Amino acid sequence: MTPLHNDPQHFADEALAGFVAAHPDQVAAVHGGVVRSTVSRPGQPALVIGGGSGHYPAFAGWVGPGLAHGAACGNIFASPSASQICSVARAAHNGGGVLFAFGNYAGDVLHFGQAAEQLRAEGIDVRILTVTDDIASAEEAERRRGIAGDLPVIKILGAAA
Repeated sequence: MTPLHNDPQHFADEALAGFVAAHPDQVAAVHGGVVRSTVSRPGQPALVIGGGSGHYPAFAGWVGPGLAHGAACGNIFASPSASQICSVARAAHNGGGVLFAFGNYAGDVLHFGQAAEQLRAEGIDVRILTVTDDIASAEEAERRRGIAGDLPVIKILGAAA
């Protein structure tokens, strides 16, 4: 049997590039992820989401009207870097501040926190919401990861923005 795959080192980047190529009417590539290719209302808060790409860069699929304004996509099972998150947030920012929403994973908490500090130093109002719905991962709510609850939270935030 002949395997049909590219170099695993480039999987996340190639999957994201393919997604952007398939949906140019909805998303545009930026360093570290994607943003809406549609115009957002000036002064609208920008919802930026993200996380590791795991089996595929899923967060990119949650970018669009009524959902997120941008998604920072890390590598396979790795959080996006603060640099990637800042890049996506700057491209999504439309004068109304930025809201970061992500699951409660150590790398995401660290890197989104660093990105928030950097953007605040640049004068951008940044707020953070960490999703902690996974009751099986820890007894204490603040230690729980975000799993299935990410999507409804992001949908509600996107609709509110």
